[in-house]
Amino acid sequence: MALVTPYGATKSDYFAVSTEHKLDDKQRPVAGKVGHDRIQQGLASESIGEAIRIWYQLSPGDFERIDVDIDIRDDVFYLTPLRIKYAGKPKTREIRRIDRPLTFTHEYASPLWIEQLVHLNKKQPGIVAWALDEICRVVKDHQQNTRLPHIQEPDLLRASGPLKHLGMTLGGYVGKGYDCFTEFRFLNLPIYSVPVEIKRNSQGFHYQQKKYGKEELSRAVVLCAIHQHKQMPQHIDVIELGALCQHAEKFPLTATR
Repeated sequence: MALVTPYGATKSDYFAVSTEHKLDDKQRPVAGKVGHDRIQQGLASESIGEAIRIWYQLSPGDFERIDVDIDIRDDVFYLTPLRIKYAGKPKTREIRRIDRPLTFTHEYASPLWIEQLVHLNKKQPGIVAWALDEICRVVKDHQQNTRLPHIQEPDLLRASGPLKHLGMTLGGYVGKGYDCFTEFRFLNLPIYSVPVEIKRNSQGFHYQQKKYGKEELSRAVVLCAIHQHKQMPQHIDVIELGALCQHAEKFPLTATR
């Protein structure tokens, strides 16, 4: 089972169990008597309710009910929390749901990205402007009118420094399967890990749409200089460096680093 977090889906050690079954202490399905479908903890270190509390930064207290949405992809249950009700509290609280939470393109910038940039700018004035200015230098070498001859996709990794300041830490470039396993840390949320594919132009993205490793989720992020892919799957986010560069005008360069 995959838990959908504020960043998108992540792998988990929880299991969806039917009415007639449960998992024994060796994680094998056996007959059960609970009488309803449920999420079993499996190898996870905390309950599914506690995991939701941690990911969504919810207040302490016992949950009376958690309403969820279930989607099935590649034989995996994707669980999205929708609403919670605390025991002893009269009201039900909706959990915010963001479409394409890690996407930043000319057509769509996720509210999570915007809030992260504003948060960083308040925390350390000037750092966002510096980072976006550095990203603009990288993008220039990949754009049609200013493109350097023979420039390669791995050159986009020059943006890894400023991206780290923005909350995105690129892993090593392996060049096989997924290019980089990457960590995001936005706002005060936990760290989120996801495969990232490096593309000069997102039109060249095909691998994850057709083939996933047996142990991998149908979840990835494309990091590109230019986004021209017309029909990106719902579970794939796109970070367009050219769009981040254009956003620099909202953060005047008041300090350098």
